[in-house]
Amino acid sequence: VLVIPYYIYNYKPIGEIVLIGEIMAVAAVSMCLMFILLDMGSAERFWHLIPYIGIFNWPGSILTWDVIVLNMYLVLNLTLVIYALAKTYAGKPYKTKFIMPLIFFSVPAAISIHTVTAFLYLGAPARPFWNAAILAPRFIASAFCSGPAFMLIVFQIIRKTTKLKIEDKALHKVAEIVAWCMAVNLFLLGSEVFKEMYSATAHIEPFNYLWFGLRGNDQLVPWIWTAVIANSLAFLILIVPSIRKNFFMLNIACGFMFYGVYIEKGMGLIFPGFIPGTLGEIYNYMPNTLELWISLGVWAIGLMIFTVGAKICIAIKTGEIGHALEIPSDH
Repeated sequence: VLVIPYYIYNYKPIGEIVLIGEIMAVAAVSMCLMFILLDMGSAERFWHLIPYIGIFNWPGSILTWDVIVLNMYLVLNLTLVIYALAKTYAGKPYKTKFIMPLIFFSVPAAISIHTVTAFLYLGAPARPFWNAAILAPRFIASAFCSGPAFMLIVFQIIRKTTKLKIEDKALHKVAEIVAWCMAVNLFLLGSEVFKEMYSATAHIEPFNYLWFGLRGNDQLVPWIWTAVIANSLAFLILIVPSIRKNFFMLNIACGFMFYGVYIEKGMGLIFPGFIPGTLGEIYNYMPNTLELWISLGVWAIGLMIFTVGAKICIAIKTGEIGHALEIPSDH
């Protein structure tokens, strides 16, 4: 969302925030890897995900592929961030022959991490709720909504608390891109709803459990409807230029969007995939206190990584340390 407008379409106002966006990507991917480690149950089992060394059936194991693309994207973003900050610190221009291939490669790499994650679910034929080819595009579209929505709020905080100059045009352009990504996300969700309701096959029970309740079990119904309403309101706010340029309304839309996507892809996708069970049982699951604390711990580590990285980046770009130098216009 930030790399394409700046590096490919040469939209200059985004130049001040693109590096911070890449630092956010480093923090987010680090959190993803931590969640995978937690799901494995024990830290010493992580070596099983290493191709040819672990006992996972690589290349048959999609989870191993997921770890590979996540690590690849992590290394790629770390390389870009460290190189750019080192050059800016030294007051030297970037070498385009080195950095541009990495930047162009980062675009399909970003798509690949969401695609492979979707493959973890849609490759399970015993779970018909997930077994849909449209799941991968849904993951990509929603990721291009929630991440930038969170960053829009962060950019405003950075602009008010530091010397880094972030133009309104940059924030408005990101908001415009996010609005159309949400349009795609809602369209794909609507297509999935139509497929389930119109076909009305024997596999519709997980769908009914999520949207309308099943056999008196309806604990997820208010969550999914609230998420859809939040996403729809966010789209309506962001699609109108005069409204999204009001930062109060922009922040409300970003909050709605982050909440809506988080619920839609969490409680609205993972939970109903397991319901009903193989014998038709319904298990009403909600995260317990320990799981919530562990999740908050991962979020805290991710936010710490971003905070440290952003502080270093801002200090270098504003000239507080090193010899800040703007990137030449032809780069």
